[in-house]
Amino acid sequence: MIELPKGPRWHISRKRRVRARSLRANSTDAEQIIWSALRAHRMNGASFRGQAPIGPYVVDFVCHAAMLVIELDGGQHFESKQEQRDARRDAYLAAKGFRVLRFNNHDVMTNRRGVLETIAAVIERAPSPPHPSPRKPGRVQTQRGA
Repeated sequence: MIELPKGPRWHISRKRRVRARSLRANSTDAEQIIWSALRAHRMNGASFRGQAPIGPYVVDFVCHAAMLVIELDGGQHFESKQEQRDARRDAYLAAKGFRVLRFNNHDVMTNRRGVLETIAAVIERAPSPPHPSPRKPGRVQTQRGA
């Protein structure tokens, strides 16, 4: 009998987990506003995670089913070096299949409704996640006709 792995198949370093936990505990006002609209499947039934590690990065919000990352940027993101880092980060996430939406904190604070409508529209257009084939635990699937 083949033993199926328990838990996730990815490895997030302890350092990255601690960083994500710290960011969740010290969120900005803009992050708190968006999180209150996204948490608990409030946005069109989509499941979001806040301050979630993806590869070498910790993203502000992610919906794996919609392959959507939402980033909220403060003023430092408009500096040249930070814009280059953000471009590398976005390229990495795009290579993993994620669409990245970026909003600046000022937009969230002054146009919350517009930001949330944009997120909702992207979720509506996202393809449905594939349904896994049903399996019975401990059962090995074989190819027929081989």
